[in-house]
Amino acid sequence: MGAFSSLFARTPNQRRSRAIVKTLLYRVLMVVITIVVAFAVTDDVLASVNIGVVTNVVKTGTYYGYERLWDRVTWGV
Repeated sequence: MGAFSSLFARTPNQRRSRAIVKTLLYRVLMVVITIVVAFAVTDDVLASVNIGVVTNVVKTGTYYGYERLWDRVTWGV
């Protein structure tokens, strides 16, 4: 396990700006995926974009809060 654990550098508290950038880049990817899947199901561009945007705005806030909460947990660090 020593070799595996040395693959990743983990600091107990990442900067807030890093968490924001990670969150936004991840969510952009998820918006695109959601829109593509919604379009495959609905065959409606406007509905697909609405589904992609609304669900991912909610998920972005949830992910950011979740990341910040776990950044305070000392277990496993």
